[in-house]
Amino acid sequence: MTKIVAVDVYPLALPPSDGAPRVYGTKPPWPSVYGNHRETLVVRLTADDGTEGWGEALAPVAPEVPGEIVRRLLAPVLLGADPRRVRPLRQQLGELMRERGHLGGHQADAIAAVDIALWDLAGKLADRPVVDLLGGAFHDTVPTYVSGLPGRTDADRVAQARDWVARGVRQVKLGLGHGVDADLATVSALREVHPDLRVGVDVHGVYGLADAIRLGRGLAERGAWFLEMPLAFEDVAGHADLAARIDLPVALGESLRHRWEFQPFVEARAASLLQPDVGRTGITEGIAIAQYAETHHLGVAPHHSAGLGLALAAGLHVSAACGNLVAFEWHPTLFDKVNEILTVPIEPTPTAIPLPTGPGLGVCVDAEAVARFSTWGDQ
Repeated sequence: MTKIVAVDVYPLALPPSDGAPRVYGTKPPWPSVYGNHRETLVVRLTADDGTEGWGEALAPVAPEVPGEIVRRLLAPVLLGADPRRVRPLRQQLGELMRERGHLGGHQADAIAAVDIALWDLAGKLADRPVVDLLGGAFHDTVPTYVSGLPGRTDADRVAQARDWVARGVRQVKLGLGHGVDADLATVSALREVHPDLRVGVDVHGVYGLADAIRLGRGLAERGAWFLEMPLAFEDVAGHADLAARIDLPVALGESLRHRWEFQPFVEARAASLLQPDVGRTGITEGIAIAQYAETHHLGVAPHHSAGLGLALAAGLHVSAACGNLVAFEWHPTLFDKVNEILTVPIEPTPTAIPLPTGPGLGVCVDAEAVARFSTWGDQ
């Protein structure tokens, strides 16, 4: 029997160009904490024949926390296990802290990294791409939308949008939440860039219901694409009330890690576009969420932000296996470091990303770079 003989854990922190030390803070108007380094968690599983599987969790803040969970709680279960039994192993890992309520949060992030590594390893052992193990690809290239358009003024955002449109892009999303009137003015300006330009808006839960309704109705009048996370992330009833009052898709899901977190939103018809992040769900739960969405005639637009090449590759494989895929999120401004831990780069086009080919995730990891950026040093 093939078995796992080593579990290596690498919390990574890629420093900014100015070499500043790691610090954390908020970026108003959004309430969540962010770091000034590019942080993530990478896991390597090694089988007894020397084959390696690599995984990554979306852990943009304090990756040492889920890393310690992998070391202390998950590794003892993994060592000696058959890595080809991916789904049974994933279920076993998920049960470890269930009675303590730890189906989500850092526990789920740790499991996501391991789950992705298991699929990579299983694919390599079978000499098949992960997407084949998931049943086959609907897409050889994964359609994307441009996420970002950073800028201090609407003129800055419009200039960027015009550049993307000239390169064939017709789908964009930007982070707003600067006040309903200001947000609507920004979307009005962007809608003038091109008649076919679809504009999604993400406000990171900063509004109450009354303002969210006003924003949603104004966006619908302007022909916006969707409104993402308009209310507090846990407010199921509020999102359902909002969805019933506006003629605009409500999108959510980047903070959710499993089907049971999505379930109340789906059952309440609180969202019509689900956005799981494979770096938080893992591949096993990511494809399960997509299939759950499909049973309710909902589309999926997987979230992707600060993950590096492994999380990106995992998200692409899940997206390619989804018959209800709308588009995959692509952050050009965050893409600069994606290939830092790969020996062969992933190269997107403005409108799609080719699915990596080859066994497993189809990417080659630069183990020296992983070790160099690890905050724990040599294993």
